[in-house]
Amino acid sequence: MFPGFTKKFLNDSITRSAENPMDRRRFLRAAGLTGAGVAGLGVLGSGLAYAGDGNDGGGSQVSDAAVLNFALNLEYLEAEFYLRAVTGEGLKDSQIDGKGELGQVTGGRKVKFETELGKQYAREIADDENAHVDFLRSALGDAKVSRPAIDLQEAFTAAAQAAGVIGQGQTFDPFADETSFLLGAFIFEDVGVTAYKGASPLIANKTFLEAAAGILAVEAYHAGLVRTLLLQGGAAEAVGKISDARDSLDGPADLDQGITDEFGDANIVPADENAIAFSRTPGQVLNIAYLNPAAVTSGGFFPAGVNGEVNSSDANN
Repeated sequence: MFPGFTKKFLNDSITRSAENPMDRRRFLRAAGLTGAGVAGLGVLGSGLAYAGDGNDGGGSQVSDAAVLNFALNLEYLEAEFYLRAVTGEGLKDSQIDGKGELGQVTGGRKVKFETELGKQYAREIADDENAHVDFLRSALGDAKVSRPAIDLQEAFTAAAQAAGVIGQGQTFDPFADETSFLLGAFIFEDVGVTAYKGASPLIANKTFLEAAAGILAVEAYHAGLVRTLLLQGGAAEAVGKISDARDSLDGPADLDQGITDEFGDANIVPADENAIAFSRTPGQVLNIAYLNPAAVTSGGFFPAGVNGEVNSSDANN
């Protein structure tokens, strides 16, 4: 049983999802599965069996919509960060409505990139994150959650202070220059990869799982690029501090890795001895997003919490 996904979570989860046949057909269209491809997908259902912890005989129900909506909250955060850095503007009004409280975005502005290549990289990632938001919203249909309140200002300063990248009384602005932008991106990208990997066992439908795996692959490309650019830019010390801070938030296990190893050599891919990337539970992801090692439902980059039933961080203190 995954930490944070106990019987209580399952009982409280989104078994009453608004997912319906219309929404499932919308997902198939968004995923490019129409016509003959749909005919073989008889396993689609509004409720999905979850193996449970072995003590309840199985059969607990958790909706894929709950997992995908959790991912949508993260995609809102990433899209707003990258779009504002590249264009000076965030998501359109048509991209942010849905269930739950619609929140505002604080902070964020166009970055003056020092290199043309850095600007191109940022634009490509911004386009990808924007597309992820559109895809998940289309897939979820009427079950989609709205964009929650997002803090792209004070949360970065709090994170940088906690990591020791800056001192008390100082501020960190990820939109100030190209290096600061990459450090801000580093906070998100590695977490996104581990979030999708950790959530993948919770998705029972193979069509949904394939789509999530595709997004995970894109996030991994982004993370590898950001890590490479930071290493080339000589930011290994600051990155190491951020990595340690994330580790202090998401539990006692030493999972997170910086961009250099113990010998000072490149460590672009954070993986175990089998070269397998590690996972985070949704609760651990929210520990980092909320900047809090305790079990809370808001804080940090999501000052009013995320929308949807998966909204609480884990108790790791």
